[in-house]
Amino acid sequence: MTVLILGVLLWSGAHLFKRVAPDARARMGDTAKGLVAVLVLLSIVLMWWGYRNADAGFWWGRHPATVGINNLLNLLAVYLFAASGMKTRITAYIRHPQLTAIKAWAVGHLIVNGDLPSLILFGGLLAWAVVEVILINRQTAHPAPPPRASTGKEIGAVVGTLVVYGLIAWVHYWFGYPAFG
Repeated sequence: MTVLILGVLLWSGAHLFKRVAPDARARMGDTAKGLVAVLVLLSIVLMWWGYRNADAGFWWGRHPATVGINNLLNLLAVYLFAASGMKTRITAYIRHPQLTAIKAWAVGHLIVNGDLPSLILFGGLLAWAVVEVILINRQTAHPAPPPRASTGKEIGAVVGTLVVYGLIAWVHYWFGYPAFG
C-alpha cells in the first residue's frame, strides 16, 4: 500500500510543483520539464505496481447499473481529452477539459471499485485534479473561448474517442479487469 500512496503523492507533487512553487519552477528553466516528466513516469509505475499488489479492505463492488455509469463517465473522460487536444466546441464551456476528464474517470472508477487501494488511487487522483483546478483558477485569468471548431474536428474527436475507448476496454480485459462485465 505504501508504494501506491507514494505513487499518488509523487504524481500530485510533480504536477502541483508549477502551481505551488512557480518561482522555483521558473528558476529551473527547461530542466524542470525533464525532471517533472521523469517524476510523472516514475509515479505511474509506482501507482501501477502498488495498485496491482495492494490488498486491503473491501466495502462495495460492481453492479450492472454502476458499471454502466462508470462506462459512461469514462467515455466522457476520453472524449474530453480528445476535445481538449482538438479544441472542439465543448472546450468553450469547460475551462479545464483534461482535469474534468480526470475527475469523471476517477468518480467512475470509485463507483465500481469499493476497496481501499481503489480509494487511494482514484480518490487521490480526484483530489489532485480538484486542487489543481482551484490553483489554476486562482493564478490565471479565464482565457477567451477557442474559436468554433469545424464539423470535421468534432467528428474526428468522436471517432478518436470510440477507438481509444475500445483500446482502453481491451487493455482492461487483458489485465483482468472486465470493462463491461
